[in-house]
Amino acid sequence: MSKWEDLHIEAHIRGILGEVEYCREQHFNRPFLTAYQLAIKFARMFQPEAIELDFPIGGEGVGQRNSLAQYLAGQLSQRIEKNEITDIEGAFISNNNLNEISFDNNGDTIVSSLTNTEYDLSMFRLRPENRE
Repeated sequence: MSKWEDLHIEAHIRGILGEVEYCREQHFNRPFLTAYQLAIKFARMFQPEAIELDFPIGGEGVGQRNSLAQYLAGQLSQRIEKNEITDIEGAFISNNNLNEISFDNNGDTIVSSLTNTEYDLSMFRLRPENRE
């Protein structure tokens, strides 16, 4: 088995995505979380699993190519593409005219390392039909 399965990562991600709070109810359905937001929340809520995965959350200047954000996004993307996961959808935030996007990790700022690159930032949400 893989760490993805052994650590029940998919179920943990579903739980995180299911708890996304709306700023305000609107017709676009549930908000998306970026890979960074998922990684931050995952590391906070599931610390033993995050330690077992042994990746930094990621971001500019992390000094390492692999990150928790990259791992989660990659696994979700592959599994969505293969129709192994059908209740989570993915999308991208374009880098067009984007200077910086940053995230709060318990008071530490994480700046996306994807801004101004050829890679757009992935984001995920539970499909609207799975809305509670």
